[in-house]
Amino acid sequence: MNTLARLGPTGTVRREQLSDEVAARLRAEIMTGALRPDTFIRLDETAARLGVSITPVREALRTLRGEGMVELEPHRGHRVVPLTRADVEDIFWLQSTIAAELAATATERITDHDIDELVRLNDRFAAAVELRDPDEIARAELAFHWTFNQASGRVKLAWFLLHTARHLPPQVFATDQGWGAGAVAGHAKLIDALRRRDATRSPLSR
Repeated sequence: MNTLARLGPTGTVRREQLSDEVAARLRAEIMTGALRPDTFIRLDETAARLGVSITPVREALRTLRGEGMVELEPHRGHRVVPLTRADVEDIFWLQSTIAAELAATATERITDHDIDELVRLNDRFAAAVELRDPDEIARAELAFHWTFNQASGRVKLAWFLLHTARHLPPQVFATDQGWGAGAVAGHAKLIDALRRRDATRSPLSR
């Protein structure tokens, strides 16, 4: 059986990708407060704002409903569920726990080429922070951590961290200059620990 037959019609694949993109956009808006708690997300208004049809918005909201970020109220639509302090603490705890485990493994497995790539990506991130470009900051931050996580060789664990990170996207911090400068320094400290092959020096160590 060929790949297209297994994956289904091209339009279906594209629609799934589009619904994922819409879900990511709405998730980031919820986490950054652009969509306030108890706000109702209207299908037609959201589709028009994002320049898509209603179908991917409906599918995206179904995804977010499964994540507990919105809930469907009969005859009213999807309402943004308020985040509690415990929710945020749980997200940070899970991210830091997985990241520490990946860091311990990456310290043993990472190559000099990988480290050089992290230096390049941190330079890119620092430039974005200097320019105060939140979109590029978010992209550069994701690229840095994705490269680092992949260097651990623990693909499944890196995948879990990526999906956990969706609930705390870089856009949450991207406009905070203090966070940006601290993140650049933290990346540099991590790179130094990796060069020394010393997990205890990593800012991600527990």
